[in-house]
Formats: sequence, C-alpha cells, structure tokens
Amino acid sequence: MQPAMNEAMSRRYAARSQELLAQAREELPRDTAQASEKAWGAAASMVKSVAVSRGWSHETHSLLHQAVGRLITETGDTDLGMQFNAANGLHWNFYENWSSPAVVESGIDAVEQFCVKLEVLVNGQ
Repeated sequence: MQPAMNEAMSRRYAARSQELLAQAREELPRDTAQASEKAWGAAASMVKSVAVSRGWSHETHSLLHQAVGRLITETGDTDLGMQFNAANGLHWNFYENWSSPAVVESGIDAVEQFCVKLEVLVNGQ
C-alpha cells in the first residue's frame, strides 16, 4: 500500500476509535454489553491505526495481539498489554454480560488510556 493510502487509512481507524469510545461511554448507563463491545472496537481500531502506519498486518485477533506485543517491545510500556487485555475482557463481556457497570467503566477507562498512548505512537511514528 502506498504511504498516502496508509496515512489516510490510519487516520480513519483512529477516528473510528474515538467514535467508538464515545459510544461506549454513552451506552454504559443503559447497556453494559454494548458499551463493552464499543470499547473493544475502539481498542482494536486504534491497534489497526498503528499497524497500518507501520505496514503491519492486522486482519485477525491474533495479529492485533501480535501488534500489541510488538508495541510493548518497542516502547517498553507493559501497561499496553494490561490495557489491551482489559479491552479483550470487555469483548468477552459482550457475549457473557457478566460484568457490573463499575467493572465495565473501569475497562473503558483502561481502553481510553490505551488509545491515547497509541494515538501518540501513530502521530509520532
């Protein structure tokens, strides 16, 4: 893919991540399962944004996890792994819906921190 296309796609993923995070916060009081899935989508979209900007594959859950592993190695920020695992837990909660609103809110907070960190990596490349 050409650099200009990569940059445009990366921006689209980052914008989608912000939209989904806002939707997660909006859904939280009404539907924890939907809030959970929106937060997962925000994290996954932000990983895709970084992956595209670096020319990494990102089409599967496994590749998203690999990308996060690469980012931990690159940055030394082990919190990225914990924050992404929180997102993954929210994804699971979409199907099981066993988490309380407080737990989901905590997970959304972790996802927000994760997305902010990744956005810095995209913009700083």
